[in-house]
Amino acid sequence: MNDISLTVRQESWPIRGAFRISRGAKTAAEVVVVEVTRGPFTGRGECVPYARYGESLDSVTGEIERVRKTIEGGVSAERLLSLLPSGAARNAVDCALWDLAAKASGRTVADLLGVPAPGPQISAYTLSLDSAEAMGAAAKLQADRPLLKLKLGGAGDVERVAAVRENAPRSRIIVDANEAWTPAMIADFDADMARLGVELIEQPLPADKDEVLADIEHSVPLCADESCHDLSTLDEVAPLYDYINVKLDKTGGLTEALRLVGAARDLGLGVMVGCMLGTSLAMAPALLLGSSARYIDLDGPLLLDRDREPGLRFEGSVVHPPQPALWG
Repeated sequence: MNDISLTVRQESWPIRGAFRISRGAKTAAEVVVVEVTRGPFTGRGECVPYARYGESLDSVTGEIERVRKTIEGGVSAERLLSLLPSGAARNAVDCALWDLAAKASGRTVADLLGVPAPGPQISAYTLSLDSAEAMGAAAKLQADRPLLKLKLGGAGDVERVAAVRENAPRSRIIVDANEAWTPAMIADFDADMARLGVELIEQPLPADKDEVLADIEHSVPLCADESCHDLSTLDEVAPLYDYINVKLDKTGGLTEALRLVGAARDLGLGVMVGCMLGTSLAMAPALLLGSSARYIDLDGPLLLDRDREPGLRFEGSVVHPPQPALWG
């Protein structure tokens, strides 16, 4: 019997302090949780609606509710790809269905997909956008972390990175401009970023204005985030970037994310696995992409005031695979 019972709910998880990027600040992670139950087994998935992509808690909930009957009648991962568009709504459903399949079969999602089981992985730890002095002070508190990700915002970014480097001299550094730079900034900042040991610059230009990257020389690799959502957007960004940031809330779930990662690697692009700001339930499925990624940025739970129980286990910046009670 394939009939499934579907539950959708909205949750809010307070952030420790505030989290700032170039577009604004957040004090809570607002998420949508999907539960799918068949008999004694329940699978869960979490997504984070993102206003930058026209999503809200209510719009994502509405997307899922509109296809409730089809999901409850039983739907495959392949069918789900055409049932819902890429984005947060499909992500929550896709991950919940994979979790249900694992629990019902007594196997792991990695086994079901035929991908390597995740092991302990090093995640970036994110410092939110602030003054150079404040970001330097924050870096000093996190100087033992092997990989720091800095949220940048344009003017003053070289000073911000320099302050972090001074206070965390042993940490590797990647940066995320969140579309806040101009083409001139890339040229002006590139040599300084390289000198300060920055390994990767994420989404320097607005997603609809990044075609100029084809004509801009750079020594620090560039990573597409807002410009690359799913497989349909890959060919457009491939000539412009060196890496892509794969997030389940953009791809619309693990099923599409695995396809995107495979295609990106075939094109010679590097892979970063990222996240929106959510709980361990949102991070757990993305760990299955870790073996294909050069950079992993799944620190969402570390930035929250509290996490789910059970959540992912972090030892410093090392994140361990989820317990079955959490996901997968």
